[in-house]
Amino acid sequence: MNNITFAEPLVLYLLAVIPAMIAFYVLKQHKTTASLRMPDLGQFKEAGITFRHYLRHVLFAFRTLAIALLIFVLARPQTTDKFQNMSTEGIDIVLALDISGSMLARDFRPDRLEASKNVATEFISGRPYDRIGLVVFSGESFTQCPLTTDHAVLVNLLREIQSGMIEDGTAIGMGLATAVNRIKDSEAKSKVIILLTDGVNNRGEIAPATAAGIAKTYGIRVYTIGVGTQGVAPYPVQTPYGMQYQDMQVEIDEAILREIAQETGGKYFRATDNNKLVQVYNEIDKLEKSKIDVRQFSRKDEKYHPIALFAICLLGLEIFARNTILRNLI
Repeated sequence: MNNITFAEPLVLYLLAVIPAMIAFYVLKQHKTTASLRMPDLGQFKEAGITFRHYLRHVLFAFRTLAIALLIFVLARPQTTDKFQNMSTEGIDIVLALDISGSMLARDFRPDRLEASKNVATEFISGRPYDRIGLVVFSGESFTQCPLTTDHAVLVNLLREIQSGMIEDGTAIGMGLATAVNRIKDSEAKSKVIILLTDGVNNRGEIAPATAAGIAKTYGIRVYTIGVGTQGVAPYPVQTPYGMQYQDMQVEIDEAILREIAQETGGKYFRATDNNKLVQVYNEIDKLEKSKIDVRQFSRKDEKYHPIALFAICLLGLEIFARNTILRNLI
């Protein structure tokens, strides 16, 4: 093993206890060893020293070596001589997700919002080296998660999204503008927004076309996705008897979504069911892998596992020997 380093080097100072243990053991042996004064030792000349004389020190040797090895384990030895070429697209992506009440329509399984969250989660998992952020919007918009490579945190925040978190409505322009604000200062080679909605812009102070112009100014490409089946779909409606579902006409402002995509160099997609939504994200995933930046990463390889196993074996061997073959020598 070359280029060994330790993740916790300060732990190695504990090795100073090993000489102290040896000194204490030697001193203890000197004080407890019985001496017999004989006027003549001639009769013992032929006796010699047998291996049993040394076996009594084996238990201490096992324990001392095991402790030393465990200290090395706690210091976490690593090698840094492994390098791996990885492909990273150098892309920053913001997902802008509509969470208005209509996203609870059940033309998708189990509904539009949950289907969108599930597919977005798979998309995130497939791009481990990109920074990805999350913006949600309905009547207003806010950032649920800034750009990050910590995709575990991002996915958890995505799963927490629910319709009704903010005032209802569909502010497409506000959602896009918030996403632009989050990604505009990025230094990535490619800056992308994926905007998903199921309705018509009816709220917000910023028009979708205005937000698209701002995105174009900052070199941000916007992919737009219209979610909803053709014709009618079961929408949630609040009634005196509670929430019920009624078939209503699906209205998606495809014209403005196409305009946003065309203005920014992106593309518009229509997802009419779960499978189509998966296909849309897969196509976007392929489109945004055209810019490849190959880098070489240093990978640390943990080396403490065999050391820990050896130390455990020594401790086990010591316990076994102490209670069996060396019991009468202690």
